[in-house]
Amino acid sequence: MTEARYPFTAIVGMDDLRLGLLLNAVSPAVGGVLVRGEKGTAKSTMVRALAGLLPSIATVAGCRFACDPAAPDPQCPDGPHPGAAAAERPAHLVELPVGVAEDRVVGSLDLERALAEGVQAYEPGLLAKAHRGVLYIDEVNLLQDHLVDLLLDAAAMGRSYVEREGVSVRHAARFLLVGTMNPEEGELRPQLLDRFGLTVEIAATRDADERAEVVRRRLAYDADPAGFAARWDGRERELAERITAARELLPDVELSDPALRQITAVCAAFEVDGLRADIVMARTAVALAAWAGRTAVLEEDVRKAAQLALPHRRRRNPFDAPGLDEEQLDETLAEHRAPEGPEGEGAEGPDEGPDDDGPGSGPGGGGPDGGGAPAPDTSDSPAGEASSDDVAAPPRQRPGGSRESAPVAADRPYRTRLFEVDGTGRGAQGRRSPAETAAGHTVRARRPRGRLARLHLSATLRAAAPHQLARGRSGRALVLRRDDLREQVRRGRESNLVLFVVDASGSMAARQRMTAVKGAVLSLLMDAYQRRDKIGLVTFRGAGAELALPPTSSVEVGAARLEQLPTGGRTPLEAGLLRAHEVLRVERLRDPDRRPLLVVVTDGRATGGQDALPRARRAAGLLAAQGVAAVVLDCESGPVRLGLARELAAHLHGEAVSLDDLRAEGVASLVREARTTMTTTRKAA
Repeated sequence: MTEARYPFTAIVGMDDLRLGLLLNAVSPAVGGVLVRGEKGTAKSTMVRALAGLLPSIATVAGCRFACDPAAPDPQCPDGPHPGAAAAERPAHLVELPVGVAEDRVVGSLDLERALAEGVQAYEPGLLAKAHRGVLYIDEVNLLQDHLVDLLLDAAAMGRSYVEREGVSVRHAARFLLVGTMNPEEGELRPQLLDRFGLTVEIAATRDADERAEVVRRRLAYDADPAGFAARWDGRERELAERITAARELLPDVELSDPALRQITAVCAAFEVDGLRADIVMARTAVALAAWAGRTAVLEEDVRKAAQLALPHRRRRNPFDAPGLDEEQLDETLAEHRAPEGPEGEGAEGPDEGPDDDGPGSGPGGGGPDGGGAPAPDTSDSPAGEASSDDVAAPPRQRPGGSRESAPVAADRPYRTRLFEVDGTGRGAQGRRSPAETAAGHTVRARRPRGRLARLHLSATLRAAAPHQLARGRSGRALVLRRDDLREQVRRGRESNLVLFVVDASGSMAARQRMTAVKGAVLSLLMDAYQRRDKIGLVTFRGAGAELALPPTSSVEVGAARLEQLPTGGRTPLEAGLLRAHEVLRVERLRDPDRRPLLVVVTDGRATGGQDALPRARRAAGLLAAQGVAAVVLDCESGPVRLGLARELAAHLHGEAVSLDDLRAEGVASLVREARTTMTTTRKAA
């Protein structure tokens, strides 16, 4: 007997999230919803609760792809289905684990039948199972990028295409796609963010009464799940009936030309890339009208659709927080408002509280205060610029007697060259260093080392073929033994742990120089984001070193810590290197396969006694003895240079790159790419 699910209508608050999920339940064409929020905010509970509200579906009896008897898929691998019997079952909730393999998602060759019967048979994957149901991806930001691309493509087209191992299959894959993520654990690429129809930011309520009600209901559910669910059964049925009624009304909803012009004007005003946002907004506005029981799209629907569909599409780089300028939204809607809206309501002002009517009312509605709506984005650049007051700010006196300067803003980031770790690793998939990975291209076959991971079919057949007569093969069945099995060895790229060790001492504290240094580190942070690395930040100044940012996948947090980094005091270079050594030692115990890349940002000076520099070099030798790949960003400036940073790089057995060279390399890379593109275009012409 399965445990009773937590009721959807029993969840407290989070109105925008409830509304986003319900709109996708009404119209899966909206494109799914991405839920961004801190841990412990009932994201998973709400998604699982929604699945129980979806109406049962009629399927062709025995069809593994959930074909609708009224309109079976003509390309169904189990078809055709003329006159097939019908069966009814609940809509499936399919949960996609983070470590899932591609063949489990899309399906693959049924090896058992292929080897035993000599026939090619397709084994459906999770996409087939999720058809006409819900596909839920918890921690979607931790899923491998190529899998996210695959899932979003299937969600957008409503069909899965499988071309692998001699199998060519097409089948329908229409589902309600829901992804949840904690931004502290890393962001999705903007290109992937754009593929989700809606996004909702949520946070735990700070209201004591609401928090108490959440705890009260959860304790009651844990004590008696069946009894708690029974008390909410009436509201659950009402909400399920409303979903069904909205689905039936959806084809009759009219999107008028004035409403469509408002949608396109809003997308143009917020400068979102491409036209996907316009289409998603239109579908969302239509679903909102159907949810409210109307057959006409009103301005309030357009406004709410913009709040759900646009914030995540306004990001230009990984350091931009999602957000929407509400004042700009209202001005754009007012500017393109029709003289007379349908039923005389189109000319109402945007402050009349439209979100409390229609789709925002009743169970699961979206109110103006729910769901942790994102704050307006008040920054037009990833770095910002220091104000005149900030530039003129005097040094501050530290309790220990050393002086430090107020934090300075970083210069704008620029393109950097690629730094990678030598050799071949086995860490988590990424885009930096060469490695043997689960999703790269197959380079060879080998005998399994322990449990068989990925069968190399052709190599296995070649190994077994010479022994068939001796093994007494009969019929079409192939006689295999364990010694015949071969597994694939795939070569791809891995992500690394990029640990920044930043000198924030007085020798680096010239404000103009520190602005340039922060801009360089910000550029490297962006590079780490694009290559899916984990990052950490160690700073040293004054009396010692500190771990300003423990290793994380969130470069947003790293950029924020960098902006607030104060400077001043002595230069304890040895302390910074030893702290980096300790951080890497601990991380090696946590994740032995993730290889580190040490980036030391310094001018090479060291203070703290006459032997400060020799001590720092011995600390560098300790890191070199551990085989840590290192890059020293030489920040020394002026006409007379001591070359201490380059000497430090030699002791680290690493590479030294000056700040000017790094910038020049970035520009040179762009020039080379532009020339290559032009040459290729001319040859093609």
